Amino acid sequence: VQLQASGGGLVQAGGSLRLSCEASGNMFGNYALAWYRQAPGNQRELVATITNRGSTHYADSVKGRFTVSRDNAKNTMYLQMNSLKPEDTAVYYCSAGLWGTDYWGQGTLVTVSS
Repeated sequence: VQLQASGGGLVQAGGSLRLSCEASGNMFGNYALAWYRQAPGNQRELVATITNRGSTHYADSVKGRFTVSRDNAKNTMYLQMNSLKPEDTAVYYCSAGLWGTDYWGQGTLVTVSS
């Protein structure tokens, strides 16, 4: 599967962005999906996950502000990001996992200005 992330950009603190991750190939509905982010000088960290059944999990730092969702008919995962903070500035990556194999998309840069 190939993943294409989009939707990043520059936003002021308190603003919102919606990231998208579109996948190619079949069996998208079977994949466990996730968003990660990596800020300059930091390790990549998990932001949110969504299982093939739609169960979600969030990092404590984004709970209540970010919402992950998926549309299997469109082969797309989303990350709605509200109340953005400067510390949310990072390159955001999407990943898909199935049968022990993980696939990664290229990142999309989110910059939150104070």
